[in-house]
Amino acid sequence: MPKGTGKVLAQNKKANHDYAIEETYETGIVLQGTEIKAIRAGRVNLKDSFARVQQGEVFLHNMHISPYEQGNRHNHEPLRTRKLLLHRKEISKLIGLTKEEGYALVPLKIYLKNGFAKVLIGLGRGKKKYDKREDLKKKEAKREVERAFRDRQKDN
Repeated sequence: MPKGTGKVLAQNKKANHDYAIEETYETGIVLQGTEIKAIRAGRVNLKDSFARVQQGEVFLHNMHISPYEQGNRHNHEPLRTRKLLLHRKEISKLIGLTKEEGYALVPLKIYLKNGFAKVLIGLGRGKKKYDKREDLKKKEAKREVERAFRDRQKDN
């Protein structure tokens, strides 16, 4: 199964707007207790989350997983820092790339693959304001072309 495929549970739509994603990595994630049940229920938010390499390991910060409703007093903390699972070679490559100015590790989506929760992280370079405007113009132009094509198809 190619990376990034599976049942998508949450997506970070703002990431493609704010960053030019150059490379993606599929990672496993270390979860506690009822976190996987909450993720399977779709109660996860990647909006303000980011990944960081610390002491030779990759950690995901600010990913919000809501407490599981049927959980008890051993429920998890929603904004806990979670460890991402990558191969040693990938981590050392990321260490070198993220030290460059303007690069960040951004979680793009979280999905289920063969019963396991996976996080797709992207190595992104921050976009400038004019780049964002240009992307919006391209998107709008593409939408207009599709709309005109669809209308033309209806007329025939």
